[in-house]
Amino acid sequence: KEATKKIKKAKLYVPQIDCDAKAGKIINPEFIAKCPPGCQDVKYRVYGTDIYASFSSVCGAAIHSGIIDNTGGKILVQKVAGHAGYRESFSNGVRSLSLPRWRESFLVSEGKPRKGVTYPSTLEYSSSKSTAVKPEPKKPEQDLKALKSAGTSNTSEKALEQGDTGRKVDQTSPVPTPTIQLATTTPTPTSTTTDPFTTTPKPTTTPTTTRTTTAAAAVKSRLGLQPRVRDTGIQRQEPVAAFRRPAGSPAHLAMETDLWKPGLSLFDTGFASKEDLNPKPLEATSQGNPSCKVDLSFLMDGSWSIGKRRFQLQKQFLSNVAQALGIGSAGPLMGIVQYGDDPSTEFNLKTYANPKDLRNAIEKIPQKGGLSNVGKALSFVNKNFFSDANGNRGGAPNVVVVMVDGWPTDRVEEASRLARESGINIFFVTIEAAAENEKQNVIEPNFVDKAVCRTNGFYSISVPSWFGLHKIVQPLVKRVCDTDRLVCSKTCLNSADIGFVIDGSSSVGTGNFRTVLQFVANISKEFEISDTDTRIGAVQYTYEQRLEFSFDKYSTKQDVLSAIKRISYWSGGTSTGAAISYTSEQLFTKSKPNKRKIMILITDGRSYDDVRVPAMTAHQNGVIAYSIGVAWAAQDELEAIATDPDKEHSFFVDEFDNLYQFVNPLIQNICTEFNSQPRN
Repeated sequence: KEATKKIKKAKLYVPQIDCDAKAGKIINPEFIAKCPPGCQDVKYRVYGTDIYASFSSVCGAAIHSGIIDNTGGKILVQKVAGHAGYRESFSNGVRSLSLPRWRESFLVSEGKPRKGVTYPSTLEYSSSKSTAVKPEPKKPEQDLKALKSAGTSNTSEKALEQGDTGRKVDQTSPVPTPTIQLATTTPTPTSTTTDPFTTTPKPTTTPTTTRTTTAAAAVKSRLGLQPRVRDTGIQRQEPVAAFRRPAGSPAHLAMETDLWKPGLSLFDTGFASKEDLNPKPLEATSQGNPSCKVDLSFLMDGSWSIGKRRFQLQKQFLSNVAQALGIGSAGPLMGIVQYGDDPSTEFNLKTYANPKDLRNAIEKIPQKGGLSNVGKALSFVNKNFFSDANGNRGGAPNVVVVMVDGWPTDRVEEASRLARESGINIFFVTIEAAAENEKQNVIEPNFVDKAVCRTNGFYSISVPSWFGLHKIVQPLVKRVCDTDRLVCSKTCLNSADIGFVIDGSSSVGTGNFRTVLQFVANISKEFEISDTDTRIGAVQYTYEQRLEFSFDKYSTKQDVLSAIKRISYWSGGTSTGAAISYTSEQLFTKSKPNKRKIMILITDGRSYDDVRVPAMTAHQNGVIAYSIGVAWAAQDELEAIATDPDKEHSFFVDEFDNLYQFVNPLIQNICTEFNSQPRN
């Protein structure tokens, strides 16, 4: 017996993963894992149907495919090759998104081991912090060591780059090696970054390091671009460093050195006054402008082409915008990302909550230098900036304003598309655009139109000179605060006024009427309901009509569902045409201009009056009509009520108990129509 116990097969330990775990972040090609409860959430993005892109949430994909439900459970994941396209769909309460292509895919199935396959009890993650994540908890000492190790492994030496007043031009001539060496200590604050499409923060600690700079590296070359010198009256180059004496510093500290980067303060190089070491407390939080509640990120051009003086003008512009916006906790919040060769966050949304502190912080931003890699910066913002940890409020639209000197040095179309699909509204402010003789040097012609949500000019502002930037402060503020026109933050689930028209005739009966109400509730619960998102209204009809509740009556999902449940069965005849006219007048005339007007009519029989003329009038007034017939409903009337193409907007079922089958197709059709809207 003892021998038998020893040779008994060891029980497989199944590692637990988080709801936001992505297959692409897990190195193992095939593994079994356990999903926790609560992964059926819109924030855990899923891309594809049956076969999923590798940056999808593994657990979200498992729920979408029906392997598990929202209570969690074991799943088997197999990595496969990338696909040229991923299809969107709505399944099991999860809406997956479409994607044209991705490098890697995965399949999910029941969490049963396959014969001959050994499954890991520990999953390996591709991350800059660690290569494996073990399911058992670490001791505090181990956590500390791992954190220190991760921080030091990410610290790299970075050569200074030579400035150039020419636009987007790389200097390949050698830079003389400085004869002075200066040990500088640059304190870097702890920052928080996130994986793509997730809201779970991953802390990355970069410890203070001391490094000795011995040379300035030449700026990386970019082929095909010819220098254009700024019209400043003299030929000069931006210095690699400029000494700035802080106020009140002793005169003997004013020695010259060509090792400081432009904008570097004495505090950055190890010299600090008592005031620097003991900063004054921040001002109390401001409430801000409540009519402009947006979460705003400025992408600041820090490339060498902009020059030192124009970089200062850019900072002044951002400071003026911060003042005009009315920054505050109940109004707009603002963060800044500076880009050059690589982007980095200067401060996030929750760092400053009043205009004075924000403007002081902007003034202290030093110039990065490098190229103008706008596409890389947009990808960075999409993946890292708008997270809960960085102050993203969820209910406020996400807005990015990109400042570009001339033109980008990389492609922006793909990065912009992914950002727009995440609900980010992108504005471009281009300054001193390419002249006719320079357009041959632009990598991506018409890059602005390829990047923005709409190509009608609302999302782009062109300024002929940096010295005229102050003139667009108010126009830009007005646009980013116009939340009704921020279409990128609008989705098929949060941008409609939906009016249900419910047949309460005698032929329906009390029991079936409750089934219809459940059907209405099941559709409503799939939408994001609030006074600024999707709104729900309801009309019941027989020979007469009754407004059960209007669009502005309830502003929360729970209140709407409770109101639907309380609707009492009326009983009577069937005048569907009169009900459509009544709904158009009593509900949709009070619809907001920026909302899609959607009417969903449910009936079980032929109407006593004409439905064609009222339906045509509703269509002409912009109402998108869906008709759902049960039992004795007339097919010709259903098609007349429905918006063209009527085959996609009308449904028929023989029994009330089968109404539930139309919930997913109906929502999928609403979303497909929304996503097919033109970008102009």
